[in-house]
Amino acid sequence: SQAEWEQLLTNCSAFLFYGMERFLSHVLLNRLAAMNIPKCRLVILLDLVRSKRSYQRIANSGIHKSCLHVAVEGPTETAMLLSLTGVGSIIVNQWFTTLQENAERLDILSESLLSMGRTTGQTVRVLQE
Repeated sequence: SQAEWEQLLTNCSAFLFYGMERFLSHVLLNRLAAMNIPKCRLVILLDLVRSKRSYQRIANSGIHKSCLHVAVEGPTETAMLLSLTGVGSIIVNQWFTTLQENAERLDILSESLLSMGRTTGQTVRVLQE
């Protein structure tokens, strides 16, 4: 529910979203924009996974959204919005991907951030290689 999303975001120092389609298709845009979450230092969005079923769900829900609303759900716009709410660092997929590719990214992120103690910038550089 929306209340659970808000509680998770406001009570964490790091937040990982690993899911289908866009993060903002799961969270109400107007509620997220009004949030103040400076305690959250890192948000990792491993979203933008598209399957035939998820594409149909998003297409059906997109009928009821304005063009502006759909445009704000993009990765750059999502990062800007999260930054405005107080999040310190944001790692987000730039393009649509597969479940397998996202699983590989999660492995690299976990190893780099937790096992090797790299910074978020160093970790993003490893992902780019």
